[in-house]
Amino acid sequence: MTDLVRLTANEIVSLLRSEEITPLDCLDALETRIAAVDKAVNALPTLCFERARDHAKTLMRKPVAERGTLLGLPIPIKDLNDVKGVRSTQGSPIFADHIAKESDILVENIEAEGGIVYAMSNTPEFGAGANTFNEVFGRTLNPWNLTRSAAGSSGGAAVALATGMAWVAHGSDMGGSLRNPASFCGVAGMRPSPGRVAASVYGKIDGTLGAEGPMARNVEDLALLFDAMVGAHPADPLSLPREDISYLAAARSREKPKRVAFSRDLGITPVDPEVAEIVERAAFKLSEAGVIVEAAHPDLKEAHECFQVLRALAYATGLKPLYENHRDKLKPDVVWNIEKGLALSVAEVARAEMQRGTMFRRAREFFGHYDLLLCPTTIVAPFPIEQRYVGECDGQTFSSYIDWLAIVYAITNVSSPAISIPAGFTRERLPVGIQVVAPCRGEARLLAGAKLLEDVLGLGRITPIDPRPGR
Repeated sequence: MTDLVRLTANEIVSLLRSEEITPLDCLDALETRIAAVDKAVNALPTLCFERARDHAKTLMRKPVAERGTLLGLPIPIKDLNDVKGVRSTQGSPIFADHIAKESDILVENIEAEGGIVYAMSNTPEFGAGANTFNEVFGRTLNPWNLTRSAAGSSGGAAVALATGMAWVAHGSDMGGSLRNPASFCGVAGMRPSPGRVAASVYGKIDGTLGAEGPMARNVEDLALLFDAMVGAHPADPLSLPREDISYLAAARSREKPKRVAFSRDLGITPVDPEVAEIVERAAFKLSEAGVIVEAAHPDLKEAHECFQVLRALAYATGLKPLYENHRDKLKPDVVWNIEKGLALSVAEVARAEMQRGTMFRRAREFFGHYDLLLCPTTIVAPFPIEQRYVGECDGQTFSSYIDWLAIVYAITNVSSPAISIPAGFTRERLPVGIQVVAPCRGEARLLAGAKLLEDVLGLGRITPIDPRPGR
């Protein structure tokens, strides 16, 4: 059963459907794998196998046809979302001993579709910062080189996938938190359009910067999980009804884009030359499949100011009570974001909202000419774990801990769905991701294009790996 961890999620679901294996077999395989490798990477600090087995036994009493899309496939939940009866900390000392009384509606929906929650994946405190460490559980290490960062904030999820401790995983994304760790860990992570995946509302009721989404080792497995996550819920006023399509079928459709754009930097950020070259080679490989690839990008020049303001507003809205009562327990980056938000003027917020609307309209026009946009996911390869964030790139120094994320948060600004898949490796054998972007609500187009590119590059099954010591 330990060999099960090397199969794809779709292969596991096929075995579950035919009842050649059971969800309990899957949990046994994962528990064995976690015991063998997680001590090296610290991706899944909280386990709940007893709860998982209880849920699996309940599910197994149902006919196979009634076990949902996932049929008992196990899944870890990022430790920013509550799972009933499980320690759910948000990576913060404030909630270090918190046991959730209710599950987030995202978790309820996944479990309703046959997902079995067995672990919480590590994350930075409140998801702030693209390097996964916190004062509760410590650092999560990149399995390709244990001296390097796994990025974040869905770093634990990405590492669990890369090391065979998960077949699929849940994550979330505001400034690239699904896409950055996917890039650093050689897996796939997708930020969907706002509203595709319903989640409990805790802060801004109409917030569209953050999004919940799927991660997996390849595009088809990611699409399988996405099919189980989508749909409307009355507790989330922005959530969208489920489309009358299968995203897994869309990924497998072999529909080719006619024309795609490629940009090394979106015109807004420095990029490490080696990373840019790897991604450019990967993008232009699509021409071998008969796709027109042209150098172009939408005008996103307001991305920095806009995102900085709206992100700060979101932090102030969501975390102000914790700031007032537990400021001494919050990490400096979180305090900085909250205080920046509390100091905003109405004029600054209004300007940022207008900028976002302008960039959205430009992006819509751009996607009238191009089916997809390709660019690097991250501007650097995985950096040393001791480094809290990227402070400079290609000779340019950044002014804050989130500036290096512009190439992903610019896409967040325009509400486009985007996926990161492996593009290649650096000379140090570290993975580099390519970001594939589609117009708002264009997930079917996105998944078909990403699957085509994955096939052309031949990098769909580079994981799982055993953790590799740094040299």
